[in-house]
Amino acid sequence: MKRTTIGGMALIEGIMMKGPKKISIVIRKPNGELYKEVKDLAIDDTNKLKKIPFIRGIFILFEQMILGTKALMKSADIALEELSEEEREKQKDFVDKLFEKKFFQKLGITDIAIYFSVIISMVLGTILFFYIPTWSVEIFKGFNLNSFWKNIIEGIVRVIIFVLYLLFASQMKEIKRVFEYHGAEHKTIFAYENGEELSIPNIKKYSTHHPRCGTSFLFIVIIISIIIFTISGWQSVVMRTLIRLLLLPVIVGISYEIIRWAGKSESALARIISYPGLWLQNITTKEPDEKQIEVAIEALKEVVPEDRKLDEW
Repeated sequence: MKRTTIGGMALIEGIMMKGPKKISIVIRKPNGELYKEVKDLAIDDTNKLKKIPFIRGIFILFEQMILGTKALMKSADIALEELSEEEREKQKDFVDKLFEKKFFQKLGITDIAIYFSVIISMVLGTILFFYIPTWSVEIFKGFNLNSFWKNIIEGIVRVIIFVLYLLFASQMKEIKRVFEYHGAEHKTIFAYENGEELSIPNIKKYSTHHPRCGTSFLFIVIIISIIIFTISGWQSVVMRTLIRLLLLPVIVGISYEIIRWAGKSESALARIISYPGLWLQNITTKEPDEKQIEVAIEALKEVVPEDRKLDEW
């Protein structure tokens, strides 16, 4: 089995694939046709920070957030084409709420809407996964727990919130479809890594769970945060939240290196580390239909380099 650097992301009725030199977006339009967009990646070889272990993950994650948000917005616009006026308005309300972009679109500054969406997502993520978990431990202050156990409880609360968040999202009709495309993306990459011809019958037999998934990465971030926060002491709620935010780049850097290693290792330790994230993919990935697999195939084919050594992990 050959590990690849190629990765993907599920969109609204489509998939984005990112290779070593190109990025592709393939979306199923309401009329059944495929919309395809392929661009060369603007590779910045002058930024040496992107090549330094434990630092590169921070830059790569932010770039992926920007690329992913742009792709999601594009897929939302394409998916709205040719719908009835009533369906269009209903779906558009969902999309506008998802990206908080209506105000900026009226001003004709969608690029700002993209960065604003990323910032809003980060702020909401900070409140949901940092402030609320650390604040919730105050409930247990009457038990005279030391800082170690307080941090452990905070970590458990963070894991519970994360799982509940995924479960809640998975109940939304629009998100269920995205999770099916997520499964198609994983199965197609698995087939490619195993040297299979990219055909629907070949891809169907593979798992929807992949060790390099963003779900697995987020879970590793949470686990690493528990370990690091445990040794950071226990201050006021505001100070704890601030310290956790300052430590976040460190946590992301470490987590990226772990997911990178686990994604290419066949060791027992890698399997143990990957297992919780793979289990969570029971929520974030679903079995795709043949049309969704077709989208994944078209997206992947566009980013496979002629020199296969370029995409080896």
